[in-house]
Amino acid sequence: MHTTVGIVGAGPAGLLLARLLHQAGIDSVVLEARDRDYVEQRQRAGILEQVTVDALRSAGAGARMDREGIVHHGIELRFDGRSHRVDFPGLADGRNVMVYAQTEMVKDLIALQLAEGGPLLFEAEVLAVEQPVDQPDGAPLNVRYHHQGREQILTCDWVVGCDGFHGVVKNAIPESLRRTYEREYPYSWLGILADAPPVYDELIYAHSDRGFALASMRSATVSRLYLQVPNGTDPADWPDDRIWDELDQRFALRGAPGWRLTRGPITAKAVLPMRSHVTEPMRHDRVLLAGDAAHIVPPTGAKGLNLAAADVIVLARALARLRRTGSTDLLDAYSDTCLQRVWRAEHFSHFMTTTLHKDPAQPPFDTRLQLSQLARIAASPHASAELAQNYVGVPIA
Repeated sequence: MHTTVGIVGAGPAGLLLARLLHQAGIDSVVLEARDRDYVEQRQRAGILEQVTVDALRSAGAGARMDREGIVHHGIELRFDGRSHRVDFPGLADGRNVMVYAQTEMVKDLIALQLAEGGPLLFEAEVLAVEQPVDQPDGAPLNVRYHHQGREQILTCDWVVGCDGFHGVVKNAIPESLRRTYEREYPYSWLGILADAPPVYDELIYAHSDRGFALASMRSATVSRLYLQVPNGTDPADWPDDRIWDELDQRFALRGAPGWRLTRGPITAKAVLPMRSHVTEPMRHDRVLLAGDAAHIVPPTGAKGLNLAAADVIVLARALARLRRTGSTDLLDAYSDTCLQRVWRAEHFSHFMTTTLHKDPAQPPFDTRLQLSQLARIAASPHASAELAQNYVGVPIA
């Protein structure tokens, strides 16, 4: 096969890019190493920024999201036994966020791609992206992949790596040109899904002496909850009752001793590592990176999925401009344009993570600094506004 844009990875970034290109009249082929059931069931993020919501609606993928998603107008911070609500519309120019699970977004985009878009091949493992021998620079690239029992080749004018942190497309950028920046955190999240209605209307971020906790949701009947745990934690060491008891203690408020989460059967349980990582540049010649292939953020700031969406919105605009006018100006600026937003999100995610989590080795002095920062957010409209504006997402340049 030959296509204009070869997209490696059928996660949110790859699928949204394919949809946006289809709308712009640009052909593409999506190659995904896993089978469809796996892709549609893997649990990931669930908070969509206003920009992501608007992009899905514009792409024709917002109907079910608008029916089933839950608009959130703020978050609650809990610390030192008290709470503070951050009001998004009042502090961030009327913008909000939407709770809609990545699994559902992926299902919607897969259905659209199979019904209207170009080829989407599951169980198509990409082996390498290569410049054909004896071909000049700028010639189509070869994507070698294994599908239906044999090795095949897709030739592409452009190759976009949406294949995640461990993907192979970034290897097509010469190692001598790649720069990586990363940070590992000394804790992880134990995340659960539970058949239990949330007892709160918005997300709760809790700082406590026992560690961080986050209360989120997937629907009116399903809760998504997280606990800070040591790196290397085995989920089997956390029976259900222990998880619920620990959550209740971390969310405790002074003056509200009866406040408790609604308990129910825990249907999924996993430990999530915490890391920050950026690969630069995000483009070399005809190879481009998007989403987790280029950057990872700790989940505290709800930025990973939204950064991926922003990348492909910028990229789709650039490719559409090339098709309309022949100009590569937006493509030439792609990496720099995206990295400005990436580093803003990295900074915000790092701030949220280090402010709300307790490093196992941190002295009491550092804990008092965290509480002082949280108290400043509660007391200062300017500090609250900065958090709100970053949380709902900065505009795409």
